Amino acid sequence: MQRIGHQVCPCGSGLSRPRCCELDPDTLGATAASLLLAPLEEQAAKAWRAGETETAERLALDVLELAPGRTVTLRVLYETRKSQGRRPAAEALIRRIATLDPNNFWATNEITLLLLRKGDLPEAERHARNAVRIAPDNAQSHYLMGLVLTEAYRPAMAEYHYIRALELSGGRDPVVLANFALCLKNQGKIQAARSLYQESLSAAPDSLHALMGAVRLEEADRNLAAANSLLDRAEAIDPANPSVMLMRAVVLGRMRDASAALAQLERIAAAKAELDPGEYMEKGRVLDQIGRYDEAFSAYAEGKRRLREISGHAYLAEHATQRVARLRNFFVAKRMRALPRARVRADIAQPVFVLGFPRSGTTLLEQTLTAHPRIAAGDELPIVNEIVGLMPRMLDSPLSYPEALAELWMADHRDDLDNLRDYYLRKATQLGVIGVGSDDIRWFTDKMPLNETDLGLISLLFPASPLIHVIRHPLDVVLSVFSNLLTHGHYCAYSLESAARHYVLVMELVEHYRRELDLRYLAVRYEDIVLDQEAIIRRVMAFVGEEFDPRCLDFHENRRYARTASYAQVSEKLYDRSRFRYRNYLTGLGPVIPILAPVIERLGYEV
Repeated sequence: MQRIGHQVCPCGSGLSRPRCCELDPDTLGATAASLLLAPLEEQAAKAWRAGETETAERLALDVLELAPGRTVTLRVLYETRKSQGRRPAAEALIRRIATLDPNNFWATNEITLLLLRKGDLPEAERHARNAVRIAPDNAQSHYLMGLVLTEAYRPAMAEYHYIRALELSGGRDPVVLANFALCLKNQGKIQAARSLYQESLSAAPDSLHALMGAVRLEEADRNLAAANSLLDRAEAIDPANPSVMLMRAVVLGRMRDASAALAQLERIAAAKAELDPGEYMEKGRVLDQIGRYDEAFSAYAEGKRRLREISGHAYLAEHATQRVARLRNFFVAKRMRALPRARVRADIAQPVFVLGFPRSGTTLLEQTLTAHPRIAAGDELPIVNEIVGLMPRMLDSPLSYPEALAELWMADHRDDLDNLRDYYLRKATQLGVIGVGSDDIRWFTDKMPLNETDLGLISLLFPASPLIHVIRHPLDVVLSVFSNLLTHGHYCAYSLESAARHYVLVMELVEHYRRELDLRYLAVRYEDIVLDQEAIIRRVMAFVGEEFDPRCLDFHENRRYARTASYAQVSEKLYDRSRFRYRNYLTGLGPVIPILAPVIERLGYEV
């Protein structure tokens, strides 16, 4: 059949633009009008089932050029492109099927898994929720929801869906068990997670997925010998697997055997055309251990280059600048005096906000605080960000945040901050951080990176909550951000310069808040914690309003799993090798010193 004379769609589907990514759904004819194509459609499906890919592809293209809304044929073409590894085309086709037939469970399942692999968690969650709506009694729909919520750092909610998946399936699928184990690990339920990994591996001893999950658990729980033993099993199954070799390098690095770790990374490099971003970062960390700083910096730079190349992401500078400008314009002293405040609830634990740019030492402080028996660990709670997104609807405002807060001047919205406060506390309860009416726990931590950008909102919701801001030498912060894979801050960590520029933007916003707002604010220097731990922690506890507890000094014995890039460091005793680490990298950091110089001086540091 002759193709319609249009340019082929750039997504790679093989269809013309008007029949593919430029398709207007309103132009689709009635289903009955395309019934004459049913025999051709069936031939395409039959050819696909028989493994006749070329025939299936040709027939599917013929049908879809005439009737682009036929979802059965779209599936044939999707399966063809997926088997050929043509990802953009496969993604475009599965999106179209899900749009045309939103109650198609198979399509919803496929697109959720595809988006999960891409790391597009917000959209993956939207489709996963739809899968549960379509099939609330289907084990797979709950399993998908568990997967997405685990990746989105909401493991307490994910746990419910894994339990439902196991109940509905009537079995103990080893893959489900392994992923459920990760969910439990992320809640700090280490022994329960270990039991699930053991059960999964008993059913499927050669499962690399379960083995590697168990390795990561033991490494996080400081059982490095057990991790190495599990890696031996994984290596016996697939000795050339880059993930196995990388994890071996990580474990060897934690054992301070840098030469062996580096040898593992060289094996990976020899086996593939180019290292992945995570492999470059690990190589940089190992080289740092043995003092080869110029090579380490080059590895970090290559990792970030590769990350930009693979992800297609770069710092959203204009978006970040505009957002900060709007916050500065709204949160000023005169306006804040006219705004109400939420009342403090006495029946439930209250948040302590541990603030600080990523890699500034917030995890160290949180581990220290949560060693206290009256302070629970909240970790990185996404709730403030959720409130920012929900605020216009919750305040019935035509404006977005922060301007939507102007509704609070209206008589019928004067108490709405209490509703927003209760939303935050309810979410913290759902996440398993706190319980209502607990006599033992008075506080819980929220150390979501860059919460300090929303200090104005936080001060309205929780005017009595302590705000503890961890300060560290700006060059140390930017270097550490550069040497880790982070997405916080509008992708600022994807290059050295953008990390520095976003750091300056955020720190200038904090200075604005401190000038304009009445805050219960305490700045704590990371370097001071390292030099005089007890004096600083006594000061912090007095600020919070709790008696000092000596257990806080032994934060490394706090067995909770810190779900951040600093999890390994905070399992060791306090050390000072990260203090002024930037001095080893001054040559590489040269381009950002002028950017950071004003903040370095204002904070009382020097280069």
